[in-house]
Amino acid sequence: MTLAQTIRKILYPLAILLKVGRGQRITNSSNTKPLQSFYKLKAITNDGQEYSFENLKGKKVTIVNTASDCLFTNQYKELEKLYQLYQDRLVILGFPSNDFGKQEKGTDNDIAEFCQINFHVTFPLMQKSIVAKKDRQSEVYQWLTDADKNGWNNQPPVWNFSKYLINEEGILMDYFGPAISPLSQQVKNVITQ
Repeated sequence: MTLAQTIRKILYPLAILLKVGRGQRITNSSNTKPLQSFYKLKAITNDGQEYSFENLKGKKVTIVNTASDCLFTNQYKELEKLYQLYQDRLVILGFPSNDFGKQEKGTDNDIAEFCQINFHVTFPLMQKSIVAKKDRQSEVYQWLTDADKNGWNNQPPVWNFSKYLINEEGILMDYFGPAISPLSQQVKNVITQ
């Protein structure tokens, strides 16, 4: 871990406490179903394997865009803890991205090594992706951020570590901004309901 990454790790609890302007939550309170099936999506894992979302049926899914040089990078540790707590019913998918502040410069191998060495990440990481609404946006993020596909939500990630929660039926239920900890009670409540 670099000195800058260590400093960010130390400052992380303060960022969560202050919400640094990114503590937004948007909820699918009317339980609106998607217009296009979540389970038809696919992604490529960081080791080049196809990952079919068909295999996620019956599980809750948290999708999060990640970065190794972000103030919120310590959320890798919290995401891993969440994954270990609820892995019988929850899958977490990390999508490394360099879209915000150029905070993910490494290769897929560099990212995997960083996550393993520093945070012991065992949940699946995808190939580095474009998650912001722009050219070549990931197919998964096109679905997450387009109400014509997911049924209700147009909110793109506002920064690294934005979290989208999908229920066991493939319905997008919540968007949590980066300043909301993966271990917060509101995230846990969505997973355990």
